[in-house]
Amino acid sequence: MSTQAKKRTKQQKRERASHFALTEKQLSTCPKCKKPILPHHVCKFCGFYKGLDVLYLDLKAERKKKKTKKKEDKAKNK
Repeated sequence: MSTQAKKRTKQQKRERASHFALTEKQLSTCPKCKKPILPHHVCKFCGFYKGLDVLYLDLKAERKKKKTKKKEDKAKNK
């Protein structure tokens, strides 16, 4: 292995790494449920994006309830 030509000083190291600092996430609020979300992302809580209900979370929840109810009914009938 070769050796380094010049030692990088502590000051040079700090200057090089100055832009590695963490930044706080910029959050916006969902227009429907008013919870904080990342900009240009679908709301995880209500499934709303740009004025449209994209994820249909309420329909998924209803289907899941029906499915569990069917399973319970089948278990009772056996």
